[in-house]
Amino acid sequence: MRVMVMVKASPSSEAGVMPEAKLLEDMGRYNEELVKAGVMLAGEGLHPSAKGVRVRFSGSARTVTDGPFTETRELVAGFWLWQVRSMEEAIEWVRRCPNPMPEDSEIEIRPVFEADDFGEAFSPELREQEELLRRTLADRS
Repeated sequence: MRVMVMVKASPSSEAGVMPEAKLLEDMGRYNEELVKAGVMLAGEGLHPSAKGVRVRFSGSARTVTDGPFTETRELVAGFWLWQVRSMEEAIEWVRRCPNPMPEDSEIEIRPVFEADDFGEAFSPELREQEELLRRTLADRS
């Protein structure tokens, strides 16, 4: 199963405080373990929400709101995409993670939808289109 592992933002990450060298080294080692174990598919840190925007959809209207956004606990400061056997395995990997923030922090783990999760609504034509897109993306890397 694939899971999205989201590092929640903190007051420091939203203030743009960069991690100290020790945390970068610890995270580098942790990411290396994830890669060697075949777990990590992708992972990146994100700039503070002050550098982002939100686009709100209401029918055919689109409204763009510039950051920063005030609800820090709802923001994401970074992410990984992992391939694991189970949610329990993902939890065990997160338990081994260095604290990604200088203060208390939180990491959220959520399963990624797979084609079979959509049932019959995901027709053979849509599956073929999805597979073509995945092959195209893989060819770019």
